[in-house]
Amino acid sequence: MTTASSGRRHSPEQPQSSRPAATAVMLASAAAFGGFLFGYDTSVINGTVGALKDEFHLSSFVLGLVVSAALPGCAVGAWFAGPLSDRVGRVRVMQIASALFVVSSLGSALAFSAADLTFFRVAAGCAIGAASVIAPAYIAEISPAELRGRLGSLQQMAIVLGIFTALVVDYLIARASDGGATGTFPWGGGAWRWMFGSTVVPAVTYGVIAKAIPESPRYLVKKHEVARARQVLTRVMGGDVEAKLGEIVRSIAGDRPIRPRDLRGPRFGLMPIVWIGILLSVFQQFVGINVIFYYSFSLWQAAGLSESDAMLTSVINSVVNVVSTLVAIALVDRVGRRPLLLAGAAGMALTLATLTVCFATAPVVDGDPHLGDVAGPVALVAANLYVFAFAATWGPVVWVMLGEMFNNFIRASALAVAAAAQWIANWVITTTFPGISGISLGLAYGVYALFSVLALLFVKRAVPETKGRELEDMDGLASPSARA
Repeated sequence: MTTASSGRRHSPEQPQSSRPAATAVMLASAAAFGGFLFGYDTSVINGTVGALKDEFHLSSFVLGLVVSAALPGCAVGAWFAGPLSDRVGRVRVMQIASALFVVSSLGSALAFSAADLTFFRVAAGCAIGAASVIAPAYIAEISPAELRGRLGSLQQMAIVLGIFTALVVDYLIARASDGGATGTFPWGGGAWRWMFGSTVVPAVTYGVIAKAIPESPRYLVKKHEVARARQVLTRVMGGDVEAKLGEIVRSIAGDRPIRPRDLRGPRFGLMPIVWIGILLSVFQQFVGINVIFYYSFSLWQAAGLSESDAMLTSVINSVVNVVSTLVAIALVDRVGRRPLLLAGAAGMALTLATLTVCFATAPVVDGDPHLGDVAGPVALVAANLYVFAFAATWGPVVWVMLGEMFNNFIRASALAVAAAAQWIANWVITTTFPGISGISLGLAYGVYALFSVLALLFVKRAVPETKGRELEDMDGLASPSARA
């Protein structure tokens, strides 16, 4: 058994705070910075879409593949991040993701063809996928039960702040350049290249932060480093640390690495709780939220706005996203997870139905729908209400639940499977949107409205409530009584 040296004065695991809740908030915020990069890197491509199409002479179909290239990488990164974090630790995976972010952002900025840009976007996806898994797992494992929902929501807050920052940076770079995103930046090079390159700054910051935070106490117990785990628990949870340590030790069935067969169950080859995590992830994407954040510039331009006004509208959408996430943080530990998911699905269904009507009835001019003086403002309000309905509910709550709904033994690997499913669903939506919207934007929004209704029915029938439960008490979560 490895123990920490008592003479190690600057070890991040050394107890330094008499306020465990404040320390837990600090550590959760630090880990959630991976979510900031997740949001930033997935959204920064938004401002480059038109420029990439012109620079590399891409068809709409190929453009969709380039824009969505990161998403298969996200699935790969998410799939391997869980087992890898069980082998080398949560913090080490954060550091690996940071390095991948730096390499991929520089490679994307220096790309000379659609092929090498696609390669570096896949590499970026691996980093995003890893960050998407490791942050909620780490936050859940260092959070007291009564704060876990709010601290878990910090992941989504970081994501939406990353999205907002990327959109603002894209907007400012385009404004400073001669010719917008397709023009030349004052310091040389295409503006779109600077948009990709800007990711280096938060990527390096993430690596620095990861070196300063302690390892997860549950990972340390798995590795028989009980003394270090005790120190971390003293910092972040307080109270009866020995009792909590005993619960963790008992909840971990063994120190062997988890294998895929450990997730097997009687229903279609997987445990029921793993299927619930997968379907929550899939529905979170099939409601179409990332169409707003990947294609919003070109989407609003198609609706008749100028490039500058379309970018500004996208920034407004992102501000709504940030504010709405604050609502989720305030409510998730008070109202509970299921009520928020039900309300969010209903709200998304209504607002997407409104967008369906607006775009389906709009006259088509030169191949693009043009909203009138009435439909235009209605669509803008509906789009922002849709973002509110998602960001106050499904955006943060799904990540909270994925971090907490699995027991200690399977958490990292089950979360990896669910997150990989989420990224595959994201890829499906992102790659199919150009084709569906080419037929009709009304059709696209109608499909997402239908999935919102299905998501509501799924939550009502199958999703358990996890509010207030200790992570060590999650084994019987899929039982009917857990959905009360």
